[in-house]
Amino acid sequence: MAELHGKMHKQETVCIFGTGDFGRSLGLRLLQSGYNVVYGSRDPKNSLLLPKGSKVMAHAAAAGEAHVIFVAVQREHYGFLSSLASDLEGKVLIDVSNNLRRGLYPESNAEYLSSLVPGVTVVKAFNTISAWALQSGGLDANRQVLICGDRADAKQQVVDIAQSLGFTVLDRGSIRAAAELEDLPLQLFPLWRLPFRIAICLTAFIFFYALTRDVIYERVTNGKDIAFRIMVSLANKVFPIVSLVMLSLCYLPGALAGFLQLYNGTKYRRFPDWLDRWMLCRKQLGLLALAFGFLHVLYTLVIPIRYYVRYRINVYTISLVKDNITYEFDNTAAWRYDSYYSMGILGFGLFVLLGITSLPSVSNSLNWREFSFVQSKLGYMTLLLCTFHTFLYGWDRFLKTSSYRWWMPQAYMLSLVVPCVVLILKLILIMPCVDRKVTRIRQGWERHSKTSSNCRDTKTNQPLMA
Repeated sequence: MAELHGKMHKQETVCIFGTGDFGRSLGLRLLQSGYNVVYGSRDPKNSLLLPKGSKVMAHAAAAGEAHVIFVAVQREHYGFLSSLASDLEGKVLIDVSNNLRRGLYPESNAEYLSSLVPGVTVVKAFNTISAWALQSGGLDANRQVLICGDRADAKQQVVDIAQSLGFTVLDRGSIRAAAELEDLPLQLFPLWRLPFRIAICLTAFIFFYALTRDVIYERVTNGKDIAFRIMVSLANKVFPIVSLVMLSLCYLPGALAGFLQLYNGTKYRRFPDWLDRWMLCRKQLGLLALAFGFLHVLYTLVIPIRYYVRYRINVYTISLVKDNITYEFDNTAAWRYDSYYSMGILGFGLFVLLGITSLPSVSNSLNWREFSFVQSKLGYMTLLLCTFHTFLYGWDRFLKTSSYRWWMPQAYMLSLVVPCVVLILKLILIMPCVDRKVTRIRQGWERHSKTSSNCRDTKTNQPLMA
């Protein structure tokens, strides 16, 4: 019986008003899913690019062929629908339109369509799906259809069609939500804006700081022109610093949230808006940090083949030969440099693992405990290794007065401030006495709650959650 119902359902006829890219892609996908497709066009004779197996006719005739009609035309061209009011009576119109910018019209396109043809039921859907997604099968992020409408039976028909095409459906409520759905495709990387701004500001600040301290200082005080070092040496200072600071910024809001919960004595008080926004973009901060770290690795691999490096090595070697000096092996330096490279490799390896597990296809295969272990435990381990890598790079140079040019510390010292703050805060939070209290708060305990203060065993007079 279920098979028979499925076959009958697949033989339904669906009408599409509009023969553009989206209309053609939608029709092809409907045909592949077993539906009959009829197009309504203002000029049926010139509609030659439609998918094979579909029919094309005038709007009025096409409307009589199906109960569900996709309106795949822009709002500016809705005018012809008024003349079809009698033909569209009782039909379900699916509005798939979007606007060029927000606030272009006082009401949503779907609400306007509903007022234009009062006898129909309008459902907003498929406006967040691209023509490319319809052609490629709706993979990954383009697999969800958002719908809204006032009638449950009409929305159910749209849900059935969407699921037949291989999409998942999320009901966003009444037709009043249409304006929100129409704004979604207009958003350009909303969660990436703050991380991009942070990355740009950090990069600019560190670049000009290092430029002043290294290049301009040498030009002013010693008359040396080392501007050529901007391309590789300076860039290879900026990228790892930005990467480490941005990685630290991924974990700083979590630590601040823990201390705020301790201060408030409850988890039910809302965090400040700036902290909420910060926590929502931690994934993007981490991915940008990984990108800068990857650039640092590439630039480091280029260093041995640079003309400047090969020149310095040749000059140094020749000077040793001329002066008949033997280059002594320094065991301490060997340990330092090997440890420095080892910490960098391990840190970058874990960094890549964090980036991989943030991908939806990977994170969806992990349960919450596994995901939390990787992103939290291994994340802090990554931060610790990268911070230790930076300490080994600087070694004892912070003790030398020559390192402070124009009273400016070396750039790597600036990169250690935020990571050290994060690691210290985390160290405090994982102390047993603090961790126990934070855990109780996150399990619902409240400092000033009468319920929690009265939850004591009547025999021992001890708290039940001690």
